[in-house]
Amino acid sequence: MPDPYIRTALPDDDEELAALDRDTWSYLHAVLPRPQPPYDSFFSERHTPEDTLVAEVDRRIVGYVRLGLAYKVASNAHVRQIQGLAVAETVRGRGVARALLRAAMEEARRRGARRIRLGVLGHNTPARRLYESEGFAVEGVLPGEFLLDGEYVDDVVMGRPL
Repeated sequence: MPDPYIRTALPDDDEELAALDRDTWSYLHAVLPRPQPPYDSFFSERHTPEDTLVAEVDRRIVGYVRLGLAYKVASNAHVRQIQGLAVAETVRGRGVARALLRAAMEEARRRGARRIRLGVLGHNTPARRLYESEGFAVEGVLPGEFLLDGEYVDDVVMGRPL
């Protein structure tokens, strides 16, 4: 597989990203129920194309990462938060998530951030390993924060300096 091409999302990517989001849905990483028709738009006031990076392979979107402010206050403007990361099943294990994560960190730096953080479900071992390998450390754990598919799951906060 060729290296993924990472770019900023375009408004026209909405349907393809929404479909990817639905196709990758799992309680391994999702805290909301499985999406049902009629489906919502991928982009919103909270998540704009400018805050989304996509990974393309052979001109097809195979992943995305959303980058936003942790809090919308001036005293926290130096911190960015990863607010979603998904990779198509067909390309998992081939470096797409790592490329997206690195691109998100670079974009956060470009926007003046000094720190980046994210939340990951405690049982999502593959994601936690990826984040740790890229310098993220556990900064807090909210035990049993979510009830997912009949199981209580921790919310793990991870972060790192940029």
